[in-house]
Amino acid sequence: MTQRAEFATVRDRLAVDDLVTAYAVAVDDGDWTAYRGLFTADGRADYRSAGGVGGDAGRVAAWLAGNLARFAVRQHLIVNRQVRFGVLDQDTGDTARVRADYVSPMGVTDPGGLAAPDLVCGGRYDFGLLRTAEGWRLSQVVVHEKWRRGPGAP
Repeated sequence: MTQRAEFATVRDRLAVDDLVTAYAVAVDDGDWTAYRGLFTADGRADYRSAGGVGGDAGRVAAWLAGNLARFAVRQHLIVNRQVRFGVLDQDTGDTARVRADYVSPMGVTDPGGLAAPDLVCGGRYDFGLLRTAEGWRLSQVVVHEKWRRGPGAP
């Protein structure tokens, strides 16, 4: 591998990492316009394992907005990221997959402005990414919730 190819791989790796981070920030901030903008035009998300919905990014953003509104505080942590390039269907060299674990504490704000997590869940994400003219975008997000603690937890 040449230095130029290695540099391109590092640059792509950083861009993919930035996209996954932008996803977490959009969810935590409730910025559903930014959330939808992270996806390809036909991008889909699947939150069914967490009791949610699956579908196009707009439908899922609407579901998230309604269900996360009661939590004034969200801190979505995505860790242990494994990035693999060129493994999606019809690979053109401009695809990537990321498997990453998450922990998501959420809380309601008390009268003093502080919040303790009322609900904490964790699991694994599978992200499918595609390089577009606008840069890397999410083509698929699948949530695999593994555990939940707090009100309504099984």
